[in-house]
Amino acid sequence: MAGQAPVRILGLDPGLRHLGWGVIDAAGNRLSHVADGTIHTDSGDDLAKRLLELHEGIAAVIEQWQPDEAAVEETLSNVNPSSTLKLGMARGIALFSAAKAGLPVEQYLPMAVKKSVVGTGHADKVQVQHMVKMLLPGFQRSTADAADALAVAICHAHHAQTRRKVDNAILGIRR
Repeated sequence: MAGQAPVRILGLDPGLRHLGWGVIDAAGNRLSHVADGTIHTDSGDDLAKRLLELHEGIAAVIEQWQPDEAAVEETLSNVNPSSTLKLGMARGIALFSAAKAGLPVEQYLPMAVKKSVVGTGHADKVQVQHMVKMLLPGFQRSTADAADALAVAICHAHHAQTRRKVDNAILGIRR
């Protein structure tokens, strides 16, 4: 698919204290790093204020980098129900913020992200960071949260490309 226009993807790794974000461009099999960072909130602040800060931070990233699509890592249960609930709230803000900006949003389980980026669903953070650096020319080591967000964006790029091929094949059959 030479000359295919790149799709700009925003990956989000939800967290109430540190929410990682990463932006990549995907054109066919070619991926390139655009930007990444982490939105921090103060654990001493009121929960509602922290959630608002996450939304405002994500909205600013979307405004600055103008992604076409977004992908959010799903959260899994934790032994601490309170932590799980707060993480779920941060994930809800990530989903809401992207949807409010009009972006199509997909969600991926952590194991699917790791499998897509590293090749195994049981990879550790170091392996994920190493592969993100290998897959994205120009990416320099960043925070673990930002690298995880880039991994979510890479996972989405791989899945979206496969979905587009299937959709095109189905359209070709129907013609």
